[in-house]
Amino acid sequence: MTIPHTTRDTMSALERAGSGVWPARTSTPTVKVNDHGVVPPVEAPSPGAHLGLDDEPQGLKIALPVVGTVTLVRGMEVGLRGLRLPVGTAMEVVGTVQSVTGDVVAVADGETRLALLGEATGISGGTRVRPTLGNGQALGGELLGRVIDALGRPIDGRGPLQARHGRIDRPVPPALTRRRITKAMPVGVRVIDAFTTLARGQRVGLFAGSGVGKSTLLGMIARGAETDCVVICLVGERGREVREFLEDDLGADAARRAVVVVASSDQPAQVRVRALHYATAIAEDLADQGRDVLFLCDSLTRFALAQREVGLAAGEPPTARGFTPSVFAALPRLLERTGPRESGTVTAIYTVLVEGDDHNDPIADTVRGILDGHIVLDRRLAHLGRYPAVDPLLSISRLAAKVLPSSQLALADSARRALAAAEAVRDLVEVGAYQPGTNPDADHGLAVSPNIVELCRQGIDEITPINETFATLTQILREDSVKAAQP
Repeated sequence: MTIPHTTRDTMSALERAGSGVWPARTSTPTVKVNDHGVVPPVEAPSPGAHLGLDDEPQGLKIALPVVGTVTLVRGMEVGLRGLRLPVGTAMEVVGTVQSVTGDVVAVADGETRLALLGEATGISGGTRVRPTLGNGQALGGELLGRVIDALGRPIDGRGPLQARHGRIDRPVPPALTRRRITKAMPVGVRVIDAFTTLARGQRVGLFAGSGVGKSTLLGMIARGAETDCVVICLVGERGREVREFLEDDLGADAARRAVVVVASSDQPAQVRVRALHYATAIAEDLADQGRDVLFLCDSLTRFALAQREVGLAAGEPPTARGFTPSVFAALPRLLERTGPRESGTVTAIYTVLVEGDDHNDPIADTVRGILDGHIVLDRRLAHLGRYPAVDPLLSISRLAAKVLPSSQLALADSARRALAAAEAVRDLVEVGAYQPGTNPDADHGLAVSPNIVELCRQGIDEITPINETFATLTQILREDSVKAAQP
């Protein structure tokens, strides 16, 4: 391969680079790369331009006159030599069947490791690999009402997107630039509005085992939330369930103000990882336009599993339950991107799938420590036919006291104490061993808990205003007080 002096300097600079910054060159002459043809002359980028798919919002649309070669293909991991590029650089692998993109995820022993965003079919030793400079992915209000994949491509059959492009791996906002959280965000679900009231800009985990109604509850929240728009990320979902969620749980009205990003379970791990980063970037961009955004992710656990796959392929050591260190590094960095911002808010709800209903597994425990509250779905309540199966005694909102009036806050505390008192003597009542009058708090709890439970029970299509929820709760507690005062 014959390489003129100017191009040789460019390649040398790239291979030295940990920074991935182009040298100041004005043009690159024709280069004979191999027997496949000749790379045409290209204009070199301006000095200081960064190398990577999403580093520049407008992108640098040029062909790169440098290539590496594949030395390893193992699952969805590809190793290459000939280029030294920083982690996060977007690459294109020119296979015999099709070209496949990937991201640099590790560099070790002089070899660069890629995680593919497509199938490895047609890739072999010696396959050419080249870095790409793209123009980011679609962002903005034009995405509302659309269903797209993790790479920003529409999958709803409604034609191409007409949207501006930007980077998706954004930095966490500085702590002192965030606005204070002062307003509630009703979601129309009575048990949540009453016992775990959400605030605009709050981040909450929805913890549950499989088959307890997480997706159904997310659909209810998306339809009933008082918010400007909704961003939904479906990570690792079964392909069959995606359409069911869109048509049955979300519905046509809510879909018009929502953006849905989908990465189904059959797609490569790096695609599933990228889906959540992309959906988060969409929510951030909409919030920076001054909107109140509701962000729903189903599920954060499947994102962690995908990140574990990428980490293990890159050579990371497994730690707690096989999760790699990069998983626990990625979670706070990703979750901190949502929340209050300078102009708008991103109120985020992340579902966390707990294996065997173990709420102390490493991912659940880590996420619970990062977020501002948790909503727990109890399988026992689901078996009793109580939907949504939210347990108000195990769920908590750390910001409810900041956004609720003191009267409503006291009302919620009274109802929670009544439920706890009734739960404490439930076994005695079931075996007939409890004697009324021995515990006034338990008597009060047993008297009002059936009506409180009925208040928490709600149909899928019901949306209840928060003031109506608290008015009903007031009436329930007042009726028992009146009965107790009667001789």
